[in-house]
Amino acid sequence: MKIDLTDTTASKINKALVQGRRAVGTPAVGMVLTLVIVTDEENAYDALRAAGDASREHPSRTLVVIKRVSRSPRDRTSSRLDAEVRVGADAGTGETVILRLYGEVLNHAQSVVLPLLLPDAPVVVWWPVNAPVDPAQDPLGALAQRRVTDTYTSEQPIKELTARAEAYTPGDTDLSWTRITPWRSMLAAALDQVACKVTSVEVEGEEFNPSCELLGMWLADRLNVPVKRSPSGGPGLTAVRMETDCGPIVLDRADGSLATLSMQGQPDRAVALKRRETAELIAEELRRLDPDDTYASALKYGVDRLGEGSGGKAAPAATEDAQAKEAPAKKAAPAKKAAAK
Repeated sequence: MKIDLTDTTASKINKALVQGRRAVGTPAVGMVLTLVIVTDEENAYDALRAAGDASREHPSRTLVVIKRVSRSPRDRTSSRLDAEVRVGADAGTGETVILRLYGEVLNHAQSVVLPLLLPDAPVVVWWPVNAPVDPAQDPLGALAQRRVTDTYTSEQPIKELTARAEAYTPGDTDLSWTRITPWRSMLAAALDQVACKVTSVEVEGEEFNPSCELLGMWLADRLNVPVKRSPSGGPGLTAVRMETDCGPIVLDRADGSLATLSMQGQPDRAVALKRRETAELIAEELRRLDPDDTYASALKYGVDRLGEGSGGKAAPAATEDAQAKEAPAKKAAPAKKAAAK
């Protein structure tokens, strides 16, 4: 069932939700959280479809906030809120409200969303594109326990990781981190099977894919070893090679679906490691609403430290030694010139 409301208010939207539930014969509210999606018209359809698929596992009230850009100064001075309410089969297992904001109300989206939140239920805010630099300081992000962004959709993903690390607040997460969950599980399981010490790691993947940097930072942070980042043609992550004192461990995925795990003294094994859809990533993030300390530790490790010796701790000392050796050489140069004259 769909109910269209033009130039409406939050109270009218709530009444429409009650009316819709009664019309489809489900007056009780059986949803576990509120998912707020902040996006634009271009990406609203894909985001709403992914949220609908994820709602099969997590029945939720989905609020889609679309900020419409006014074309003229006259339009910008007027405020309007249009809404589309979906319940029953049109909203999956929950409820969906599409909110289109015009004019001055753009700057007060939290005032529109707040009355529509489910009472006594967690709130998750997801920015499919154009996420704020500091999600926790965003008026909508301040309403949530979890704030989901995706650095892969930004213009400069690697620089975006540095900005995310500086502004990190417990509860922040990134779909680029969620994408590497199967890789982290597979690599951890491989290391559990051997009693070897890892000496170095190489992560291979697409050049502008932040998941590769996040996986490298996680490995460097946990193993305290140098991690090399190598570009490839993709798709996504393509390989991780770990050098150990017992021989190499290689997890290679060339086609984006099936990977091969190679370990010294063991036959090669084919493992399923397909690239996942956005709906699966969102469903995974909705399973946990507590802060992800592992993500925080990997993110704060720093992209610029990848490739440094001993997990980034020995390189600064080596640089200082090199500078100390160069100093006497620079001082000796004028003496040599004077002798030549």
